[in-house]
Amino acid sequence: MTRRTFLGGLAALVLSGCSVLPSQPYPQRRDWPLVVLRPATLPSRKNGRVLLSRTTQAAPGLDGRGLRTLQPDGSVHIGFYEQWAVPPAQAVDDDLRRWLDASGLFAAVVAPGSRLSADLVLESELTTLHADLATNTATAALALVLIDQHPSPARVLLQRTETAVVQLDGTDWPALVRAQVAAVAAVLRQTEADIARAMSA
Repeated sequence: MTRRTFLGGLAALVLSGCSVLPSQPYPQRRDWPLVVLRPATLPSRKNGRVLLSRTTQAAPGLDGRGLRTLQPDGSVHIGFYEQWAVPPAQAVDDDLRRWLDASGLFAAVVAPGSRLSADLVLESELTTLHADLATNTATAALALVLIDQHPSPARVLLQRTETAVVQLDGTDWPALVRAQVAAVAAVLRQTEADIARAMSA
């Protein structure tokens, strides 16, 4: 075969639309927001207490951004192309602080580094966030410790893990995300209610 014949055949291949490259484009990564807002914002409590909400920690396995799905065989699938916009513990940290600030329970809810002197300190850790395809549910869980700093010595007002389970309304990625966001919202509602009870006890 001459060089001219080879080049002519290659040109015909290109013009015919054939290609040795994959015809399907590579899938794009999708970033899903984990943003939860309290349905109503109540005014801050005058002469109320100041809450320091320390940075929410991530339990082992929850420090990545990939969406976690429990498969029917019990294995864990971590999404590569489907992920949270930020690490989920970071998102829950923001959600928790905004939610409690909107609850009307406190004079202020502050983050680490604030110059305000805190009366109460809240420690939190995101321990569970996944969709379970075997049970068609999504689960979120947040471990909490609430400390009153002003008695001497300081005392623990609340220590528990808030857990919420929400039914899936589908098995595609948007449905898995919706259910997990709803589970986080349920956990934050429970957190507010339990903190309110602990403060009034």
